[in-house]
Amino acid sequence: MKDENLYLTDEIEFKVDFNDCDPMRIVWHGNYINYCERARCSLLDKIGYNYIEMEKSGYMFPVTEVKMKYMHSLRFGDTCRAKAILVEWENLIKINFELYNADTGEMTTKATVSQMCVDMNSGETQFFCPKCWAEKVKKLLESGGFRK
Repeated sequence: MKDENLYLTDEIEFKVDFNDCDPMRIVWHGNYINYCERARCSLLDKIGYNYIEMEKSGYMFPVTEVKMKYMHSLRFGDTCRAKAILVEWENLIKINFELYNADTGEMTTKATVSQMCVDMNSGETQFFCPKCWAEKVKKLLESGGFRK
């Protein structure tokens, strides 16, 4: 029986840089995608299947869909807490993101990003994720170390 409360997650924190902001010192909307990417890379490192490992295994995972909801702004000097939550991993990689102002605890942004598996040699879309990825995720889920 699958435990619906069992997820692989990771959180990172970083200061909002001046160059991420518009002239009003508010984070430019496109940079929130970069913040999600930072959290995704940290999560993939934690799983042991980052972009370098993907390439070594002969697969790439281009982004196929991004959904983002902006609720509050981050500003220059704020500390962003970015949380990545792996919610699908068998047929594609789907990660939910939650961005917070770590100083106030206020959620600023929610996002979902989907990535489809592509065989690097043939260029063909795969309708499943490779066994090496699935085994890493299953092992971590079975260990129960990543509860939401």
